[in-house]
Amino acid sequence: MFKRVFLTGLLSVLSPSLVQAQAAPPTPRPLPAPEPPATVTATRNEPTAQAFTPDKLGRLKVPAGFQISVMAAELGNARMMHVMPDGGVYLTRRAQGDIWYLKDRNGDGLFDATERRQVAANLKLVHGLDDRGGKLYAVGEKTIWVMDIARDGTLGLPRIFADGFPDAGQHPARGLKWGPDGFLYASFGSTNNDAQTQNPEEATVLRIRPDGQWREVYARGLRHTIGFGWHPVTKTFYGMDQGSDWHGDNIPPEELNTLERGKNYGWPFCYGTKNPDPYTNSSQIPGKITKAEYCAMTQGSTLTYTAHAAAIGLNFYTGTQFPAEYRNDAFVAFRGSWNRNEPSGYEIARVVFDAQNKPERMEPFVTGFVYQDGNEWKQFGRVAGVATYTDGSLLFTDDQSGVIYRVRYTGGQ
Repeated sequence: MFKRVFLTGLLSVLSPSLVQAQAAPPTPRPLPAPEPPATVTATRNEPTAQAFTPDKLGRLKVPAGFQISVMAAELGNARMMHVMPDGGVYLTRRAQGDIWYLKDRNGDGLFDATERRQVAANLKLVHGLDDRGGKLYAVGEKTIWVMDIARDGTLGLPRIFADGFPDAGQHPARGLKWGPDGFLYASFGSTNNDAQTQNPEEATVLRIRPDGQWREVYARGLRHTIGFGWHPVTKTFYGMDQGSDWHGDNIPPEELNTLERGKNYGWPFCYGTKNPDPYTNSSQIPGKITKAEYCAMTQGSTLTYTAHAAAIGLNFYTGTQFPAEYRNDAFVAFRGSWNRNEPSGYEIARVVFDAQNKPERMEPFVTGFVYQDGNEWKQFGRVAGVATYTDGSLLFTDDQSGVIYRVRYTGGQ
C-alpha cells in the first residue's frame, strides 16, 4: 500500500511536459536517398597461367636502352622485397608464411641456390616488411613481428610488436613501411568487395607509435592500398588503391592517392575524382545522404590507371643507374586482372613526376606477361614486389612462378 501511494505521489509532481516527453514516439529514421537503377555487365576472364621458361623472357618489353634478366627462379610465392644497404634482400613468401634472405656474394648478378636461405618461418600470411634500428619488421594477417638482424642476415626469433589487427577476409596482403616521422605505417584492406565494413581499422592505413603500444587510423576509405611510400624529395605520402570488382570493365579505376591524415578516400561509395559509384548500396551511406553529397566530402584521387590492374607493390626509385629523368619517380607492380574482358595489369608501370616533383602521369614500363594466343588470353607472370637494388637496377617479383627479375639501363649496349 505504501509503495502504491508513493508512486502515485511521484507521478503527480512530475510536470505535464516531462510526462508527455517520456511518452512521445521516437523521431522516425530518415529513409535512404533515392538512386536510379543501375545495370552492370561484368566479365570473369582469367588468362591461362603459363609456367615461366627462359624462352618467355623474349616476350617482355622494356623502354629503349633497358635490359631485363632473371636474377632468381623457383622461389615459390615470392611477394615483397626489402633491400639492405649491403645488397642483402629479404623476401616474404605469403603462401609459405616465411622470409628468405638472398645475397649475390660472388657478384655474378644472380641469387644462386647457395646464396638464398630461409631466415624466419611460421609467420601467417607474412607480407610487407621494412627495417629500422637493426631490426626487421614484418606484417601478417593480424600481427606485426619484429626480429633482430645479425651481421650475416640471419634473423632472431620473431617477437610480437603489435597485434589484434582486422581479419584478412578478401584482402590478406598487408603493406608496411616506416615513415619519415618515425612512426610505422601499415595498410589493412577490406574484408569484402564493395560494402561498408564493421571494423574501423579495415580499409585503412594505420599509423603506429614506435613502441607498438598505440595506433590510429591515418586514412580510411581505401579498399586495398598495399603499395605506398613517401616521395624522396617532398616527403608527400602516396598510395596505390585497388578498386572494387564486378562493376564493369572500366570502373572503378585503380587510384594513386595523396594520403593525408584524417582523410576519407571514398570507398566503397566513390572512386576517382569523387565520382559516385552507381553499383554500391546507397542505403549504407552514413547519414542517409545521397552518394553525390557523400562523395563531395571525400578526397579525390591524384592519378588513375586501368581498372582491375591490381596494384600490389610501389617503390620510389632513388638509384643512379637509370637516366636522371627516372630519379624519384615511382614504380608500381600491377599483378593483373581476372574480371575484365581485355586483361589489364600484368606489368610494371612508372609514375612520372614533373620538375616540381608532382605526379604527372602513369605509363607502362615492363610489359608482355599477358598476351593473346588465337582466341585465348595467356599469362606467365603475376608481378608483386618491386624494389631499387643497391646498384641502382630495379628488382621485381613474380609470385606465380617464383621469379625475381632485374631491369638495368644499358643505353642500347
